[in-house]
Amino acid sequence: MTNALSPHILRPEDADPNWQWERHIPALGHSAVDFERRVDFERLRRYRLSRAREALKNSDCGALLMFDVNNIRYVSSTKIGEWERDKLCRFCLLAGDEEPIVWDFGSAAVHHRMYCDWLPDSCCRAGVTGMRGTIPPSFGLMKRYAEEIMSALREAGVADMPVGVDLAETAMFFELQAAGMHVVDGQQVMLSAREIKNIDEIHLLNQAASMVDGVYHMISEELKPGVRESGIVAMANKMLYEMGSDDVEAINAISGERCNPHPHNFTDRIIRPGDQAFFDILQSYVGYRTCYYRTFNVGKATPSQNDAYVKAREWLDRSIEMIRPGVGTDQVAAVWPAAEDFGFPDELSAFGLQFGHGLGLALHERPIISRCISLENPMEIKTGMVFALETFCPASDGYSAARIEEEVVVTDTGCTVITLFPAQELPIANRY
Repeated sequence: MTNALSPHILRPEDADPNWQWERHIPALGHSAVDFERRVDFERLRRYRLSRAREALKNSDCGALLMFDVNNIRYVSSTKIGEWERDKLCRFCLLAGDEEPIVWDFGSAAVHHRMYCDWLPDSCCRAGVTGMRGTIPPSFGLMKRYAEEIMSALREAGVADMPVGVDLAETAMFFELQAAGMHVVDGQQVMLSAREIKNIDEIHLLNQAASMVDGVYHMISEELKPGVRESGIVAMANKMLYEMGSDDVEAINAISGERCNPHPHNFTDRIIRPGDQAFFDILQSYVGYRTCYYRTFNVGKATPSQNDAYVKAREWLDRSIEMIRPGVGTDQVAAVWPAAEDFGFPDELSAFGLQFGHGLGLALHERPIISRCISLENPMEIKTGMVFALETFCPASDGYSAARIEEEVVVTDTGCTVITLFPAQELPIANRY
């Protein structure tokens, strides 16, 4: 079933998938040109599918059945509108040595046959299951496609092996089992595949970060008394989409008395003089995501607010200094303060405040770095990983707080920071 354009064959030029670390990672333009080697999407497709195949062969599974849209895109390089992210309406099968099969939403399958020539036509099929239960299981679509998937497993010669499933509706799990599948956790297999980024993924992540650099410059100019948190969010959304973002997933905008505890949202609160305010911009470029916090003060800062920023920066810098191949995530987490040291009763209550997480097609990939998890369940940091490190420090005034985040690419000898809006010292927007 393999066609001449099969992207799962890792070619000699892809053998070393990472950047030449002695060179600066470029922020490439959005256009394809003939006079520079930019993102090579054919190489990207080959690399991602080869990583998924390798992870599958290293597991006990004979196939991976994916409903997670990030996994579907990683394996098949297919994508439809961002609205599909939470619908559970698409699925993809990677079975044995066969080509990926994508069941897509109605006419999207026809579109794939026209424009996704790296997949055989027979691998682009129309299909839908439950759409989060709105199509009732009694209608029979789940049963129909469970049986069709089982038939594909038999054709691939892996019907007697476990099938790794990343996520699915509960009723779909039941139908898969009824069709004869031994269903196991496939998400861990795919996370293993996705943890090392190749040169093209690193370029795209760097490009996404460069877009947010520009948004923070805009915020530093617009952050002034009378502007609302929601107004900053609106301006950031507009600018990102004009710059080429394909999804502004969320923007946290937190100011003044809302800073501590961190609510992870935004409101229509009006910015006031002297506010400490922090923002997190989560968006993607060609699917590759950012998680990028910056803190500002509006017009002026108190000693308490500045002290909180200095501590958050120190904690962040200590963790960045730890990043290099072979280091355990427990060693990184150990340099961060315990939850009780900055006002929380336990590590679960402070989860996500002193934090690291992989970035890629998803916001949270490997590695996860947290005192809550990593001290007892460490994983090794490897060359080619890309992840974010973020810290949070409450101010002694009882309500202000500083939040800073940097995205890093792990190199052969350390790491490179790709989030470049200045943050070594507390930025004062529109200083009085």
